[in-house]
Amino acid sequence: MSKIIVASTNPAKISAVASAFSQAFPEQSFTVEGISVASEVRDQPLCADETLLGARNRVKNARKLQADADFYVGLEAGIDGDFTFAWMVIENHKQRGEARSASLPLPPIALEKIQQGIELGDVMDDMFNQQNIKQKGGAIAMLTNHTLSRSSVYQQALILALIPFMNEQWFPCR
Repeated sequence: MSKIIVASTNPAKISAVASAFSQAFPEQSFTVEGISVASEVRDQPLCADETLLGARNRVKNARKLQADADFYVGLEAGIDGDFTFAWMVIENHKQRGEARSASLPLPPIALEKIQQGIELGDVMDDMFNQQNIKQKGGAIAMLTNHTLSRSSVYQQALILALIPFMNEQWFPCR
């Protein structure tokens, strides 16, 4: 059984990782554990590069805390222009895969509050009179009337990040 460390304790992220690995490798069994690590970027990254750095830093810091895992997964949500999205970074002892999720347009009022320094999850909580949206369906669920969720969109991007692991013959080790 392979051990996966998710560099987050967010249930939506952990669920997405478990689903993606099960879907990509249906013949294998996995244990999935979330741990809290620093991203070393702002709580609300405000560009694609900063968001990718946050996901990579999460993997790096998870490896330092738990050296015995088979896979490490860092997910970092951020803002890029008028959109929110997330980077997925997956590593094992010989390979790295990265993919960016779909981008979700944000309402102008949300963008204004984010520019004032308020994190997207808190903005969504206020806009929709909810609590802790970011650990549930996320802004994606609220803005799509629950047609999509944070986990469902992340799961797709995670499977894309797993491509180098699913096709090792085509991807040289890093």
